[in-house]
This record gives sequence, structure tokens and C-alpha cells, in this order.
Amino acid sequence: MNANRCPACGQPNSCAQAASESEVTHCWCFEVEVQPQTLQQLPPEALNRACLCPRCAGAVHIAASREHDREPD
Repeated sequence: MNANRCPACGQPNSCAQAASESEVTHCWCFEVEVQPQTLQQLPPEALNRACLCPRCAGAVHIAASREHDREPD
């Protein structure tokens, strides 16, 4: 399994940890709560092997809703 690819869609996952040679690197996914249903749809061999991409993890939707919440009325 390629740790730089999303196990759900196969697109690049933008994982800072997979791209880094150091042990701990801050990644975008640290700020996102992935829904359990999303993880349940993955094959068991993919769990804890590679990050989802922002779209599959729901980060795009979450970021858009946060931006909307910040907009002044």
C-alpha cells in the first residue's frame, strides 16, 4: 500500500507524515475528525496504513463550513 495515496479514492492524500522522513510531523489530518462510517467503508488492510485525502476525510466540507461560519453577517 502506498502511504502517499488515499486508500478510498487513490488520489494523493497530502499526508505530511508519509512525505516526511522524521518521526513526527504535523499534518492537516490532525485537525479533522473523520466520521466512523467513512473508516468502516475502507478495506481492513487499509486501516492505519495510509491517510485519507482531504476530500474523502471530509476536510474540504469542514473547511468550507468553517469559512462560512467566519463570514460577517
